[in-house]
Amino acid sequence: MKTLQDLTRPNIWNLTPYSCARDEFKGRAASVFLDANENPYHAPLNRYPDPLQEEVKAKLSPIKGVPASQIFLGNGSDEAIDLIYRIFCEPRQDNVVAIAPTYGMYGVCADINDVEYRPVLLNEDFSLDADRLLAATDDHTKVIWLCSPNNPSGNSLDRKAIEKILKEFQGIVVVDEAYSDFSAARPFRLDLDHFPHLIVLNTFSKLWASAAIRLGIAFASEEIIALFNKVKYPYNVNQLTQLQALQVLDDLQHINLWRSTILNERAHLLPAFAELPICRAVFPTDANFFLARMTDANAIYHYLVDRGIIVRNRSRVQLCGNCLRITIGTPQENNALLGALRQYK
Repeated sequence: MKTLQDLTRPNIWNLTPYSCARDEFKGRAASVFLDANENPYHAPLNRYPDPLQEEVKAKLSPIKGVPASQIFLGNGSDEAIDLIYRIFCEPRQDNVVAIAPTYGMYGVCADINDVEYRPVLLNEDFSLDADRLLAATDDHTKVIWLCSPNNPSGNSLDRKAIEKILKEFQGIVVVDEAYSDFSAARPFRLDLDHFPHLIVLNTFSKLWASAAIRLGIAFASEEIIALFNKVKYPYNVNQLTQLQALQVLDDLQHINLWRSTILNERAHLLPAFAELPICRAVFPTDANFFLARMTDANAIYHYLVDRGIIVRNRSRVQLCGNCLRITIGTPQENNALLGALRQYK
């Protein structure tokens, strides 16, 4: 296994990070703040936020079963995705390998960072072929991107296949578990100690119903988290987001209620959708959405738009010809969707 230093860009490994004003008096009591050129009025929004979001991490840690020292919080999961490129990948030299189809930002961030992106097609049933994925790597492959449950297919990737990749690949393996809270599968974030080069992504946008606050999560070893904190912008998560996250984390009763409601709706909606004459197949899902192959996805998509019902047309995505991706909504929204499609001619 390559060392973390071997995998990290030399300029990043040797980087001296920006020193936040709030870091310099950490652990000491203070009541007069004349260090950061802040306006002394309009408290508490006049002060810079905690650069490491320690209160949020302390509350999140027992819920997720990961030590606070192994948690990174970012401006959406997209910040963590971008940081992985900036930390580990030399532009125009290194490459990354990813499953296809999957979440589009892995490829977009590769293009932004000028890093070669190598997509490897999943099987027709959206299952993972670990050997084919590993065969696409070479000495300049720094990262493998996996998403489980996957987007847009909704299925969880085979655990043994992921473990094979973790054991045989010498670089960083990212498992994006944005939708794992809707799955019964054991999350990989609980196995960080077994895989030192594993990074697991998560988010407040899905189960936690907080997409608007843009708060993403990365779980990894303390050494990798230290690299994230070295490279991120000093105050990357604003105070309003941190306060809202604390409120959400205190409301587990509602979170659990939402989860059970969504899972119940998923159990009822999928078979009802499969019975529609215009539906050819509904693919298995462990997420809060599902992928369905239709008779004419483009026409059905525009039919729904005309009725104020918005789904995602994935017809142009590999393996997803004539497919719509549909989020599980409220009972009323799901009934409106089914009612409209039953009238489609």
